[in-house]
Amino acid sequence: MKIQSKNIRNFSIIAHIDHGKSTLADRIIEKTLTVSKRDMKEQLLDSMDVEREHGITVKSRTVRTFHEAMDGHKYQYNLIDTPGHIDFSYEVSKSLAACEGVLLIVDATQGVQAQTIANYNIAVENELVIIPVVNKIDCFNANIEQTCQQLIDMMQFKEEDVLYISARTGQGVNKVLERIHSVIPAPTGTADNPLKALVFDLQYDPFRGVIAYIRLFEGTLSKDKTLRFMATQAEFNATELGVFLPHMQPTDVLHAGEVGYIVTGLKEVQKVKIGDTLTTSTDPSQQPLPGYKESKSMVYAGLFPSDDNDKDFQNAIHRLALNDSSFRYEEERSEVLGKGFRCGFLGMLHLQIIRERLEKEYGLTVLITAPNVTYQVVTKDGQDLWINNPVYYPTFDKIKAVKEPYAVVTITLPEEYVGDIMKLATSRKGIFIDLNYQVNQTILHYEIPTSEIAYHFFNQLKSLSHGYATMDVQFMDYREADLVKMDILVNYVKIDALAFILHREDAYRVAADLVLKLKHTIPRKLYPMPVQVVVEGIVIAREDVPPLRKNAAVSGDKKSISKKQALLRRQNINKRNMEHMNIQLPQEVFNSILDINIGND
Repeated sequence: MKIQSKNIRNFSIIAHIDHGKSTLADRIIEKTLTVSKRDMKEQLLDSMDVEREHGITVKSRTVRTFHEAMDGHKYQYNLIDTPGHIDFSYEVSKSLAACEGVLLIVDATQGVQAQTIANYNIAVENELVIIPVVNKIDCFNANIEQTCQQLIDMMQFKEEDVLYISARTGQGVNKVLERIHSVIPAPTGTADNPLKALVFDLQYDPFRGVIAYIRLFEGTLSKDKTLRFMATQAEFNATELGVFLPHMQPTDVLHAGEVGYIVTGLKEVQKVKIGDTLTTSTDPSQQPLPGYKESKSMVYAGLFPSDDNDKDFQNAIHRLALNDSSFRYEEERSEVLGKGFRCGFLGMLHLQIIRERLEKEYGLTVLITAPNVTYQVVTKDGQDLWINNPVYYPTFDKIKAVKEPYAVVTITLPEEYVGDIMKLATSRKGIFIDLNYQVNQTILHYEIPTSEIAYHFFNQLKSLSHGYATMDVQFMDYREADLVKMDILVNYVKIDALAFILHREDAYRVAADLVLKLKHTIPRKLYPMPVQVVVEGIVIAREDVPPLRKNAAVSGDKKSISKKQALLRRQNINKRNMEHMNIQLPQEVFNSILDINIGND
């Protein structure tokens, strides 16, 4: 049965993490009878193992449902679920570009949080209709009136606009379904115009090639047309097109206003880009859709295979990048770890998710080097360098100035935790901007170097506030800083993969802690190995990894002590010469650097 365009509604669900997005999506699917009771399960749209393990949404998911409304009409709802964690805000912006409206969910037990405001601002920028929904009203500690007042004071909603639900029990969800078709507008495109569709997500299938998730803004899509991606100029004939129910269901045609997928058959992942416009090869003169801003990587780290299976590792990285448009990578080579990739991530959780996906989905074990951010280095000969890999950091005698990125950090928290959180921000070189009091909430604004919030700042924030504080990060600018490169030498061999950049004032403290940690994490050999930290050509810390040696000088013959010592010295020299470059480093060694780098507490 074909639904008229005026009865189609495309919307997303946005909220702070753990405010009930996925649970509400489950209830909508359940209420609209999209999935049978036998197939229904919690977090139905969270299909990846890492999503279920962490209890969060990482990738936006799509599902088509049908709602029999009280006005007697049948409506087609295209729901795009979104992530809530700060690291995945780029996924939110992609989803909202394919919608006309959003449901803004707020937890009645926690109230408006930092990411709630950030997602609200994204929806406003996209000029979407916003439906405010207060969730978890059945909880004994729910503060419904206060949460409603926050929505009115902070986001200028009217009291009559706010809906109250329990996504867990289904209370109030029918009112949400009715509000969707009454206030969110229908798509404006027509089926008679030339085809124009937005690619808002991608998936790779080893047998069917690239599968593009699309929202049709104009025209009609069928398999008998030769299609083209406007940015890459790649042409293809679709092998299948369909919709999400919520699993992929083939169909013959898609019309303007609808959301679905298309199997391109293209095996070269570089030919398809998220944000591209899909059209027919007969209409090449069309103007492409606006697409998306490029995501900005906040953290960079090296990823290397722990074995010699380079080909599988390379293919896995390519496919992950296709499926996750905010994941950036380029090839690099380490003298110790071999061939790998320098990768850009939105944050530390994003890095952790990528690592777990490589292990669980592709069966690979990876080594991750110490994360860092991008620095701007001005050399004495006038060059302007952008460094996201410490290996390419110039020597100190060539540097005129170094600048590091700063971000505005908005922290929302209850009043009783303000003192502890301000101490944390100050310890991370934060510059206080202002403090505002809202309804039972305090909002702090700080300017903090990006490198200081990259290393588990969010986790410490949650710990100090017992889970009540949240934050939003906006890149600001680059500022001059006194930074140095810290080189690590193991057995007098410089390990390029262990190098990192930090503030000069932290160098001696970090170096002393680091060599002690490395002393116990670097695998021991049959001879002692010195671990040294070098800054600007000077060794500022040293510890020796104790040997696992067998005393070959004791052979049963009686020898003087001096002869035994001489023999041991010769053995040591021979072993060092033989295994000078044979240094294997487990992930625990790189974790030692990360643990030290967490902050200045």
